[in-house]
Amino acid sequence: MLTQTRILRASYSSTLRLPKSPFPPRPLPEKTPLYLQRCTDDLYAWQRARTTKPFTLHDGPPYANGPLHIGHALNKITKDIICRFHISQGNKVSYIPGWDCHGLPIEIKALQAAKKSLGDTDAVAIRAAARDLAATTVEAQKRGFKEWGVMGDWDNAYQTMEKAFELRQLDVFKEMWEKGLVYRQFKPVYWSPSSRTALAEAELEYDEGHKSLAAFVRFPAKVTEELEKKLEVKGVTGEVNVVIWTTTPWTLPANKAIAVHNDMEYCVVKDAEKSNELTVVAATRIAEYEKMLERKLEIVVSGLRGSDLAGNLQYENPFQKANGLQPVIHAEFVTDSSGTGLVHFAPGHGMDDYHVCQAMGIPAFAPIDDAGAFTKDAFPEQPELLEGLPVSDEKRTGTRAVCDYLEKQGFLRAKHNYRHKYPIDWRTKQPVIVRATEQWFADVGDLKDASMKAIAEVNFLPETGRSRLESFIQGRSQWCISRQRAWGVPIPALYKVQGDSLEATMDSKTIEHLIETIKERGIDAWWTDAPSDPAWTPPHLANTGTYVRGRDTMDVWFDSGTSWTLLPPSKDGPVADVYLEGTDQHRGWFQSSLLTHVATQDYSSGTARAPYKTLITHGFTLDSDGRKMSKSLGNVISPSQIMSGELLPPIKRKKQKGQPAPLPNASPTYDGMGADALRLWAASSDYTRDVTIGQPVLASVNQALHKYRVTFKWLLGVMSLPSCPPTFSSFNALRSNLPTSPLLSDTLALHRLTQVSAEVHTSNTRYEFFKSLNTLNRYIATDLSAFYFETLKDRIYTGPATDCQTLQFHLGLIFYELLQILAPVTPLLVEEAWDHVPAQLREASTHPSKATWTALPATNKAKAAALDSALARVNEVGNAVRIAQERLRADKKIGSGLETAVTLVLSPDALFEFNALLQSCVAHAEHFDVEGQLAGLLVVSDFQLSAAEASTEDWAWQTSESVVAAEGSFLAGAKVVVHPPKGEKCPRCWRFARAEEEELCGRCADVIKVEM
Repeated sequence: MLTQTRILRASYSSTLRLPKSPFPPRPLPEKTPLYLQRCTDDLYAWQRARTTKPFTLHDGPPYANGPLHIGHALNKITKDIICRFHISQGNKVSYIPGWDCHGLPIEIKALQAAKKSLGDTDAVAIRAAARDLAATTVEAQKRGFKEWGVMGDWDNAYQTMEKAFELRQLDVFKEMWEKGLVYRQFKPVYWSPSSRTALAEAELEYDEGHKSLAAFVRFPAKVTEELEKKLEVKGVTGEVNVVIWTTTPWTLPANKAIAVHNDMEYCVVKDAEKSNELTVVAATRIAEYEKMLERKLEIVVSGLRGSDLAGNLQYENPFQKANGLQPVIHAEFVTDSSGTGLVHFAPGHGMDDYHVCQAMGIPAFAPIDDAGAFTKDAFPEQPELLEGLPVSDEKRTGTRAVCDYLEKQGFLRAKHNYRHKYPIDWRTKQPVIVRATEQWFADVGDLKDASMKAIAEVNFLPETGRSRLESFIQGRSQWCISRQRAWGVPIPALYKVQGDSLEATMDSKTIEHLIETIKERGIDAWWTDAPSDPAWTPPHLANTGTYVRGRDTMDVWFDSGTSWTLLPPSKDGPVADVYLEGTDQHRGWFQSSLLTHVATQDYSSGTARAPYKTLITHGFTLDSDGRKMSKSLGNVISPSQIMSGELLPPIKRKKQKGQPAPLPNASPTYDGMGADALRLWAASSDYTRDVTIGQPVLASVNQALHKYRVTFKWLLGVMSLPSCPPTFSSFNALRSNLPTSPLLSDTLALHRLTQVSAEVHTSNTRYEFFKSLNTLNRYIATDLSAFYFETLKDRIYTGPATDCQTLQFHLGLIFYELLQILAPVTPLLVEEAWDHVPAQLREASTHPSKATWTALPATNKAKAAALDSALARVNEVGNAVRIAQERLRADKKIGSGLETAVTLVLSPDALFEFNALLQSCVAHAEHFDVEGQLAGLLVVSDFQLSAAEASTEDWAWQTSESVVAAEGSFLAGAKVVVHPPKGEKCPRCWRFARAEEEELCGRCADVIKVEM
């Protein structure tokens, strides 16, 4: 190893410019409230005063029934980053946060807190408890959102339980009624026994492995003379049975018909073990039926068509004998893919069954109560056998009772467990049934075409969201909008008392009167006023009978789906620039918003618009193993844990000199980086997919934040040097007049900055923030820390003041660009860094969060190509140099790279081309010292270009390394030789550039002479 100089470094330490800044390694908790105030409420208020182009991100309201979780963080922070980016683009941003406050989960939770049950509590008490819970939750969630640095119009945040919101919602309902889109009907709907209310399709989830008890059931049939003759011709006489297969035997008491397909082939089979019982089965299903019976059947008649059977067979439902014989009919959707080819129809428990039967005048029948139990009408002859038995409980009580009775009567032919996809209530996770009840519906069928045309004009991110939303719209014909719950917006209907029954009354005048009464008395009066209070009866119904108010409330998706009424007016109507929610909202809020918005326009003209221009979907948050987070798995991560750093290993405290050692049981100190850690995690995620989170991800986030802080600390130190104050007037001036430099390192650094600026701006414009941060992190780690900053330290610490001030132009531009890039993502960090900028410079410059940020002007194509090539060639040489230096370090020949000199050996043509390339990249090329600049770029004491093998006679050691060049590069075949420098070590700059007889190198001597 080279001998160290004996001259003490301290002799010249006072002549060095060492950047220092009080910028801390971690955010200071006592400063957080100030920085939060500045970068949220203050910034939002400032930009709202602008008169620039508006941008509206409409908030899909989170549900106000629990604490915030990591999914909330991904959602709200992504929205906030989008809003902040648009502020940086000069837009006037509108973001009004909201909350979804109605619905059963809030009812249940409120009553649980009060230790009451739904059945024992009246509507008024339920509503009061639910309102209190929702209000408390809203305030708690609001505090959390603010702690995350989410800015918005918090003072005007909306809640679906507020009177003004509810009145706007009722106005939308009224308009839909007047257009004939709302109707009341007794028809099958999804019904949740656990919630005791109707559900819309959007409120369903599916249990992929639900186990049902399926059954094969025979019904003795009566044949018409026409069919009887056909059978006699084929030698068949006597009673014929039809057999069906069902996965819901509990619906058999509601059976109204059995369906076949006219074009399907059927056979009559004989069962020898059942007294030669004759049964009709589809020809292709006989083998499967035999398998279930575990015996062979004899085909006695074949070649029957479904058309021979439909209308020519009748049978008796053993549970409804009083109804007489029921028909065998044709249905287009009957197939031979399962069962027997004959399908049991219960129009009160199936939508397809309902439509077919309705067309034939067969009424729907559903002898099930609100709790999902049989009523006495399920079996009028023996009500005690079924009444009160639940049909969807885990024990399948009702189903077993039905099967037991059928088995005793000789009608059950087989039963078995059957696993299949089955709907469940997305809130209670309990099975849902289909049950015919009187409900209010929105006619979605009339809106389909207009809705599809409307979303054709919408930009989807990711694009796959388009087909997902289209499929939900296309697959829906009705929307059950009524719920049998107390906590919600009432459906504005009166019911005329007709003896023991109630007849629904709804017309425009009635709706208008009810809305006006709600305005006067408040919505709670709907429940607190006497049922037949005359104030609620409109004048045109006075003296026509007694009317009472309905107790149905609107689907909560109708609540949130009308939140677009909050949007500011525009030439396109109330349309937001962006809606952003989780992927589950294609069937929920995205869809309900679209339908209600289209419904209030002239949708028949084909000009209706969606309430959003861009629809962004994010995935779900999963643990690091890709599992959904749940308390039972113990893998739940809360946002506060990310902010505090407690999910990462605690900081190892070093014992300070003169300080006692830390106590062994002392509380650990974590690397808490605050809200910016949470925000950076969200921004770094490709939110269009499911997002994982765990210790490895969080460690990389904290590492990136530390890298930002170290970078800012050094840059702030450079701009705060007492001996070299910046000479530029403001950061804005740097952007408007980009600095130039005769040095290759500065030119390459500025070129890379403009490239990164453009890449980040493009990614942000596409809302691909994870790509922006990938670009930024690579730039900071590779271009700045590992390259440019390393080349600058010698110039800043020991070079002339003029060079330092030239560098400050470039570093100031880099600093300000980094602040503007990070302002939407880590606003607290940006606020803190800005707070440490020298006061005079800060006051003369626009705050980075308020400045309009555009990509830095790009270099012309020819110059950019030359710079790209130069950077690639320098890196190729640098890689070879570093490999050689590492070898020397391993042999303990050197410590610092400054202890080496480099000779690049290449062909004469390559030497000429290399010189020409590098000179073409800089201003004032006539003064360009290629070798000197390469020495600075590679942080070595000397660099030589040689077209011949270097002489080794004066070298104490040396090593060489071939340059690995890109295909077609003129450096192919070149090599670097790393050897001792010729000069002695300068005690001030540590470069080996001092003449043996001199105390300092020439450059340091000049600096000392001029500046000291």
